[in-house]
Amino acid sequence: MIKIKVGIVGGAGYTGGELLRILVNHPNVDIAYVHSNSNAGNLISDVHTDLLGDTELQFTNQLSQDIDVLFLCVGHGDARKFLEANKFDAHIKIIDLSQDFRLKAKSTIDGRQFTYGLPELNKEQIKSASNIANPGCFATCLQLAVLPLAKAGLLKADVHISATTGSTGAGQKPGPTSHFSWRNNNLSVYKAFEHQHLNEIGESLLQLQNNFSADINFIPYRGAFPRGIIASVYTECDLSLEEAEELYATYYADAAFTHLSKANIDLKQVVNTNKCLLHLEKHGNKLMILSITDNLLKGASGQAVQNMNLMFGLDEKAGLRLKASFF
Repeated sequence: MIKIKVGIVGGAGYTGGELLRILVNHPNVDIAYVHSNSNAGNLISDVHTDLLGDTELQFTNQLSQDIDVLFLCVGHGDARKFLEANKFDAHIKIIDLSQDFRLKAKSTIDGRQFTYGLPELNKEQIKSASNIANPGCFATCLQLAVLPLAKAGLLKADVHISATTGSTGAGQKPGPTSHFSWRNNNLSVYKAFEHQHLNEIGESLLQLQNNFSADINFIPYRGAFPRGIIASVYTECDLSLEEAEELYATYYADAAFTHLSKANIDLKQVVNTNKCLLHLEKHGNKLMILSITDNLLKGASGQAVQNMNLMFGLDEKAGLRLKASFF
């Protein structure tokens, strides 16, 4: 059985914790080290207490070249700085969970070219890639809602999106809008029409439909729950509901984790999984697409492992057969 030596940088945060939760049970992975300057010497289970009994690994402030793949779970802007300060052998694959290398204009550093890691868009490129820029959480959920339309050249009108994300999307560092007393029993809009993930969404849509020029009107909401994203997307479309469902079913026929539901969907169906579920409805000349994901898994760490599986020729679902926390 193939064994992949893994290094993790920034392992103390939410994405690092979720990555560890997956990888300590991944049949093809040996975790070589988990880097954290602030937690060096501490047991991983002292920081990620959900892993008590699962691993005796400790955090370290040392880096090693004796790995096959490096996961970067650092903050936005810090991944590029880290790679500028720390050089890794060319044979070591890198999967970055920050936004530093997602856009084509910023996708290279020191000769390393990063491939945009959305498997439902770039699966074949990911299989042969050495470096992956893992997509953003909102970007993943929203792109999966509209990629089939773009592939068919059917995005001709403005795309309207309302989407709500859990508090873990803001990261582990406490802030005014993630404080329990403020977030609980509350709902708020932020970065309306200006969310940073719109840039990577736009690049992906142009990749499939090079004449796409309509507006993407995106209103993000902060939800009063820890994890998950639910998005409602609508645009003008001449297809009947049956034709749209056939289009989506065909596009996602070989997708390991993206599935179309005839029935309406709710967030609990995907929390704690690497799935994206989609539901279509037709209202007059408008097609509505509901899309749901777990922002920490399909929106971050789960998708990063899915990309690793593809890069190393493993079963795409290895380590990711996770049941939703439904009850």
